Amino acid sequence: MDRDGALERLGSEKFDILVIGGGATGLGCALDAASRGYATALIEAHDFAKGTSSRSTKLVHGGVRYLRQGNIPLVREALRERARLRANAPDYVKPLAFFIPAPSFAKRVFYGAGLKAYDALAGKTGFPKSRAVDGGIEYWDAQFDDARLAIAIARTASAFGAAVCNYVRASQFTYTNGRISGVEATDVESGNGFHIQARAVINATGIFADTLRTLDDPRATPMIAFSRGSHLAVDKQLLRDPQRALVVPKTADGRVIFAIPWHDCALIGTTDIAAPAAELEPHPTEDEIAFLLRTASPYLTAPLHRSDIRSAFAGLRPLVNRRAVSTERMSREHALEISNSGLVTIAGGKWTTYRQMAEDAVDAAARSASLAAARCRTVGLPLVGDDAPVSLDARIEHAARHEMARCVEDVVARRIGLLFRNALAAKAAAPNVARVLAAQLRRDEAWATAQVQAFAALAERYVPGGLGEAVLGAKSAS
Repeated sequence: MDRDGALERLGSEKFDILVIGGGATGLGCALDAASRGYATALIEAHDFAKGTSSRSTKLVHGGVRYLRQGNIPLVREALRERARLRANAPDYVKPLAFFIPAPSFAKRVFYGAGLKAYDALAGKTGFPKSRAVDGGIEYWDAQFDDARLAIAIARTASAFGAAVCNYVRASQFTYTNGRISGVEATDVESGNGFHIQARAVINATGIFADTLRTLDDPRATPMIAFSRGSHLAVDKQLLRDPQRALVVPKTADGRVIFAIPWHDCALIGTTDIAAPAAELEPHPTEDEIAFLLRTASPYLTAPLHRSDIRSAFAGLRPLVNRRAVSTERMSREHALEISNSGLVTIAGGKWTTYRQMAEDAVDAAARSASLAAARCRTVGLPLVGDDAPVSLDARIEHAARHEMARCVEDVVARRIGLLFRNALAAKAAAPNVARVLAAQLRRDEAWATAQVQAFAALAERYVPGGLGEAVLGAKSAS
């Protein structure tokens, strides 16, 4: 991907579809639209997947818990998309075994029956079937690297001709005869403003969807509520089976939490706490950290302590308030709205169903702008493979040249994912990353120094306060 070339195109071409938002759904929209043959652009105010899309539980799944709710259509749709994503992105999506502890015969029967239904809904997708094992039930879903997959989607959209650019902020819409016909935008790096012309605009900004909706219509009723999901990264060897994920099927607050092998660590999460407002850098609260440590401890090789935490991070889920808006299409998890001026908003959802959400949004945008009909092509469309080099310096250079990495955070957090696995190691890597990146981006020593300082301050927020202080187990919390 060439950022300079994309910037030039944004200010000079007229596009059929402009997507605002560079998370999973927005990138999916850009790929869907470009692969249909529409002249497509995408802008992201920060880095690709900076928000929720790099802060997930790293699972591609059908949603076992929805079976308990009887939501069969949602599970079937997600399982269908799980299979498609595995087929389209084999470098990023891998099958993973999950273990549900079930010490009693009654629980093994209960969970076993539900997972047999899960297998049946999945159909013949190549995933192993669930089975009874010692002490519980084993079933299969998939795991992925969310930030790396986002970059793959961006690169694939670019290969189909989309002008994809990060660090470009939309400041206001422009209109022709009452219909949105483009946006005024600013290159965040240079401060230069320019106009982007588009026949249709898709709002795929996730937790910031209402901000854009209000920019289009100040009277718009808010449609997004926020739920914070927090995660802890700890030593992988704390898992009783480092090759298999653990499911705690019913916590004290009625949720399901996971302990998942992920690269060189185990990822424990997630919580579900109401958050008051959209926030680009949310972080776990002390209560959430204590809850995750306390809840996971009985199922691991040793009780968890605060000193075991390598990184603590959170993301905000954009949940759709179903009663607040009249939408064209709404599933259990996502909704589509078209404003009077033609702004298409796609909101809610999850990573597993990003492709279906993008298809819905592009269909709506094409109808709204009376674009020539073109069928969706992403069902069986392979994504660009993961060709990142092995050595760190080479990966940094690759990230700058081909993946639009513009700062140390882009590289350490999302191109190599180290910030979410080990915050102190990420902080230690920053000086070398800044040095190599500065050479690639033609920045001076002062820029590199400022980058290291800024990233160090960010990384400290991923290390919970009071490292070394033991967190008591379930007895002290009861």
